[in-house]
Amino acid sequence: MKKIVALLLTLSLILSLGMLAGCTTTGGGDETDGTDGTSGGSSGTTSVGNFDIPEEGYDGSEVTITFYHTMGSNLSTVLDLYIEEFNEMYPNIHIEHEQVGSYDDVRDQIKTELTVGNQPNIAYCYPDHVAMYNLAQAVVTLDDFISSEIEVTHADGTTEILGLTDEQIDDFIEGYYAEGAQYGDGLMYTLPLSKSTEVLYYNKTFFDENNLTVPTTWEEMEDLCAAIKAIDPNCIPLGYDSEANWFITMCEQYGSDYTSATGDHYLFSNDTNKAFVKTFREWYQKGYVTTQTLYGSYTSGLFTATDGTTSYMSIGSSAGATHQRPTANSDGTYPFEVGIATIPQVDADNPKVISQGPSLCIFQSDDPQEVVASWLFVKYLTTTVEFQAEFSMVSGYVPVIKSVEDNETYAAFLASADGGNNISALSAKVCLEQEEAYYTSPAFDGSSTARDQVGSLLAAALSADDGGDVDALIDKLFAAAIEECEYHS
Repeated sequence: MKKIVALLLTLSLILSLGMLAGCTTTGGGDETDGTDGTSGGSSGTTSVGNFDIPEEGYDGSEVTITFYHTMGSNLSTVLDLYIEEFNEMYPNIHIEHEQVGSYDDVRDQIKTELTVGNQPNIAYCYPDHVAMYNLAQAVVTLDDFISSEIEVTHADGTTEILGLTDEQIDDFIEGYYAEGAQYGDGLMYTLPLSKSTEVLYYNKTFFDENNLTVPTTWEEMEDLCAAIKAIDPNCIPLGYDSEANWFITMCEQYGSDYTSATGDHYLFSNDTNKAFVKTFREWYQKGYVTTQTLYGSYTSGLFTATDGTTSYMSIGSSAGATHQRPTANSDGTYPFEVGIATIPQVDADNPKVISQGPSLCIFQSDDPQEVVASWLFVKYLTTTVEFQAEFSMVSGYVPVIKSVEDNETYAAFLASADGGNNISALSAKVCLEQEEAYYTSPAFDGSSTARDQVGSLLAAALSADDGGDVDALIDKLFAAAIEECEYHS
């Protein structure tokens, strides 16, 4: 009965959003190749996706664009500065932006507003948010914008093409850019704004004093944890903040199945995945590792501890580098120096690290000029070197375009990197050095449920009583996780 009720509620939501979509879109989100022969605006080309660009592109109309995000006052100040510069080119495009709590708060507010047609024009998004919005075909596909050669005119008479140049596309860090097309239909729904990943923080002072080497593989990590445990029997050598990220990253590193955006979505119950979960259970039982769930808080608290039980390594967000730094001494020095490295790999020659952080999506509107103006602003934020540099330095996130490294101010920021006062710069430097390693998972309505379930599965597998049969325990946990995913679908 519960499943029937859940299904009816889901169908009700889809129908209500679908009726909205029928009023605001010009094509289905699953039209991937334009072979239906529809004309893309008046350009004579075949439309790809669900929005027809007007022949003139942006015609100079006065429009107001709403933008939902999670920025605090420091980042909003940066945004306001660059909105002023954007308005020097497009004075009739008025940007109204609003902080809407957390990422999930943005998602939930838009979910509600979609049902009454009151959604914003642009929003911060994660892939699973977009997958949900796509139930209503409410997100504008960007393929025609990206490839458009329509000229648009600035206030001073200069022009630019509406789309992205080849140089601009190539400038994006590939893994970040690829996230926009992870929805199973080959279409592009988002552009990356700023990103983070996971990195390995380690106590460099302790490593240097004990002649320890930073691990590059999980096998090396296991040996290192044993060596650290021998030096300090009371420690927990490694803390890993996100069980979900750990599970998903191992799937990517092993090349084992996790999820699919099409067909059978939930593929993570397989022998390879069960094997690495069993290995990490052994680590936990030996006292080598803990996680955020099992520790009860971010493991940075264990890593930065200077008395009592401590850890000497922590895997956490690159954007949280300042939280991985111990409290300074009264003279301004730090109890130990922090080092930062790429997380361990199954194959160090084929590294894989997760891509996280906000992207931008554009919503359908009854006024096509609002959509075009929204695209111009998204294009500006994601391809303007100066904005990307300043936003990165203030936020702790990583810029999404490679040319930022050539910016004089940002280059000086990276050159200042150290494991103390300038730890954010050190984190960013490591992230940029591993730019070819980033991956994103398939996105579909239910991908966030899969993420939650594999995180819970791993936490339970590490610590639960196995009753003398660990394989049976792991099989049971995987089966339960799959069942939960399918139930919530």
